Amino acid sequence: MVGAMSTDTGTYTIGQAAERSGFTASALRYYEDHGLLEPVARTDAGYRLYDDTSLARLTFIDRAKQLGCTLEEITDLAELWEADDCGPVQARLHELVSDKIADAQRRSTELLAFTAQLQTAAAHLGGEPVDGPCGDGCACFAESDGATEADGVAGTDGAAGSVTAGESVPVTLGEQADPAIACSLPAAEMPGRQEDWEALVDHVRDREPLADDVGVRLVFDPAVSVEEIARLAAAEQSCCRFFAFALTVDQRGIGLEIRGPDDAADLITAIFGTAA
Repeated sequence: MVGAMSTDTGTYTIGQAAERSGFTASALRYYEDHGLLEPVARTDAGYRLYDDTSLARLTFIDRAKQLGCTLEEITDLAELWEADDCGPVQARLHELVSDKIADAQRRSTELLAFTAQLQTAAAHLGGEPVDGPCGDGCACFAESDGATEADGVAGTDGAAGSVTAGESVPVTLGEQADPAIACSLPAAEMPGRQEDWEALVDHVRDREPLADDVGVRLVFDPAVSVEEIARLAAAEQSCCRFFAFALTVDQRGIGLEIRGPDDAADLITAIFGTAA
């Protein structure tokens, strides 16, 4: 960030502080209104002045924002930060980030279930319409199989996305009967897709065979993003329709099951590895 010239007193006007911090002047006023940032002084004309400590505080606020902290959480953190003791600040930030990871994974599971439901509905809606008005037997009203699958993500309390300890929660990311073993991904995008899979597979800590199926179950390190696994699996299935993916969350950890027809066995091994 290109800095502005400071005032003769070693302080900065609101415009200079905004330029140095990357925040807008209105954001600085907003933080002042909420008790997060106070000017260190004012000029004779009443203009706000800030110093290097103010800029450091804004840097800390920006970092907390990047990690998804709410205004209330940032206020709590800022109070700890004022004591000039990193330990309590780091401990509280770690606690907040850990909670946000759990919440993000829960929401990712909900989104995956909803995506599976939409994919199944889209498959029904892509078929031939019935003769006459919409009604029984019409794809517009027929309940898709994905709705049941989405309901299956609910835990014992019925809340979508919650997982009972020890319970496997599969979320299928698409499948169709007897698809051709072919990939529709443009050739220019294939190297990037391969790099994405290689980066993700680097975090696999175990491979398990799938009973009575051609395929493998990948078990990932706990730190791997469920959202990234789902994004890549959904992208792959959209161009390689012969693959069927299911994301599972159970006592073994986060897993991705990859299935395919017999003729795809070598391809599955080449991309995802062989089960032990």
